[in-house]
Amino acid sequence: MPTDHTDLQGRRVDAVRAWTAFVEQGDGAEGLVRPEILHSWQRSRAALTSEVTEAPLADESETAAFWNGSPLQTAVSRVESDLRRTAEDGDLVIAVTDAETRVLWTYGGRVMRRKAETVNFVPGGRWDDASVGTNALDLANRVGAPSMVFSAEHYASIVHNWVCWAAPVHDPATGEQLGVIDLSTTWDRTHPIGLATARVMARLIETAMPDSSSHPRTPRDVADDRPGLSLHLLGAAEARLDGQRLLLNRRQTEILALLAMHPEGLSLEHLHALLYGDQSVTLSTLKAEVSHLRSALGGQLSSRARSRRVLRRLLLGAHGSGADCRDDQRALDDRPHRRRVRRTSRAARTPPAPPARPRAHRLRIAAPVAQSCALRVLASRP
Repeated sequence: MPTDHTDLQGRRVDAVRAWTAFVEQGDGAEGLVRPEILHSWQRSRAALTSEVTEAPLADESETAAFWNGSPLQTAVSRVESDLRRTAEDGDLVIAVTDAETRVLWTYGGRVMRRKAETVNFVPGGRWDDASVGTNALDLANRVGAPSMVFSAEHYASIVHNWVCWAAPVHDPATGEQLGVIDLSTTWDRTHPIGLATARVMARLIETAMPDSSSHPRTPRDVADDRPGLSLHLLGAAEARLDGQRLLLNRRQTEILALLAMHPEGLSLEHLHALLYGDQSVTLSTLKAEVSHLRSALGGQLSSRARSRRVLRRLLLGAHGSGADCRDDQRALDDRPHRRRVRRTSRAARTPPAPPARPRAHRLRIAAPVAQSCALRVLASRP
């Protein structure tokens, strides 16, 4: 649910007060803003005036040459429809940058697109804090973690009416930080899930990265080019269907793993207990995750009692053993929320199952299209 407008207005007033104190008194904002914002303000003040009117532009042809044919460009093109839909639904402007915070690609809703163009939030725009002051793109690139900048937390007054959420984008094979993806809108449209959405969008791009010399296919990729559903739960969690990587977030991968370990199916309430433990998470949140997962699996997530049972097979590598499979189980059990669940009862690893709903309401992974396609939980070393 969107943040209450009165709370947002008060937060904006506080941000403006802190920014004014810093601009007028230098160190007057200490304790009024987050340390990373204050440090960025200090860097920004040393490089430019707070009254900068637009971001400087890099060479247009050089920017285009860097972007065209790059792994980032290929990945963005593969998920562009999802990015565009997100921007249009939320009236956002979305930007993807390089590692130097130079904007390479943008797409915006009707209102935000016009606002972005007036401040050079466009391909070629340089949005490092030395060029245009404190912003979420620079912070996420600098600290290597998702970042949010609200209203007057921006150093440049031209974007005091904005709120921005940004998350780093990495090469999934090498871990190299390639740039960031940023979601921006007006401050009064601030939403609690903004930062989480930026994280999901970054993950979406990462999973769409092409095979190349800088992003080669790993032995695991080659091994998974076969029919059926494959899960890797050690190291970087990953799910593939018929050799194609599924675009899932961490929670959706956990749901899939739990269903794989319960081929007889799980009621929604039991799945919620196993997944969230004692966290205050609603069933509606779980239903949304399940809906996305069902779509990603092409409908092969069933709640019908008569869906065919999936064979559950543990395929071990040449040097694998049963211990490898137990490691996968421990990888799930040792998550913090699972440890809390275990502490609630020394008699069982997981909470007792609530009274089962009628079988028609149990979630299960449906049989693959080909009869021989069995579910495989692959025990792999990181």
